[in-house]
Amino acid sequence: MGKILLFDAGNTNTKIGLADDEGLGESYTLPTRPANTADDWGLKIEAILNREGVDPSDIEACVISSVVPPLDPLITRMTRRFLGCEAIFAGRDLKIDLDNEYARPEQVGMDILVGCLSARLTYDAENIIVIDFGTATTLACLMGNAFKGGLICPGVLSSTAALSAGTAKLPKVDLTLANKTLSWGKTTEECLNQGLVFGFASMIDGLVNKLSAQMDNPFVVATGGLARTIAQVGDSIDELRPDLVMEGLWMAYYNS
Repeated sequence: MGKILLFDAGNTNTKIGLADDEGLGESYTLPTRPANTADDWGLKIEAILNREGVDPSDIEACVISSVVPPLDPLITRMTRRFLGCEAIFAGRDLKIDLDNEYARPEQVGMDILVGCLSARLTYDAENIIVIDFGTATTLACLMGNAFKGGLICPGVLSSTAALSAGTAKLPKVDLTLANKTLSWGKTTEECLNQGLVFGFASMIDGLVNKLSAQMDNPFVVATGGLARTIAQVGDSIDELRPDLVMEGLWMAYYNS
């Protein structure tokens, strides 16, 4: 059986990974630039496949979760020209087997639904909150097989960038902490790091606590670039799942 190529196309970055019927392989993260051409994406994919020792003819499908509509036709053209296969988009070509109870189901980001599917098929808990620390911070609520809705909050990195861009004296920071105990910063960098990391952790703890009143002890799984940093100082995250969306694409494809 051939391999599949997985795309998790977000507003800031696109995660690309190889998989087969036995599970996920290596993954790579590239900046999302919809203005790039299909050929640009194709040459990058060729470089990834070459690095992994995979022939393009071995790719049987490209399975995509995308929240960037201008990127979709580029990936479609790229897969046909460089790989000789079709692009399969989650939600459009590939069913995401959840009951979507959003008032306007078409408005839900596909990455949210794919992440929820992954969590639903991975954990036994009846109620689950899926937190994604991406360009935005999202909390998605699952009860049984139903996506009930969720919350959208500012992203950690986008908030950091906004502070740096909108103020003359605030420097860029790396969002790392010397220890897990909150203390007042003695440099501007420390003040920003402490405020952002502990602030977002407290926000997540508070929101999960309030959602728990409606969801009866939910299991909380987190994904996204800064999930590990926030989880180190917060109390509400039960498990980290860095490849949650990629796993969901893999599950959806091989269960279809």
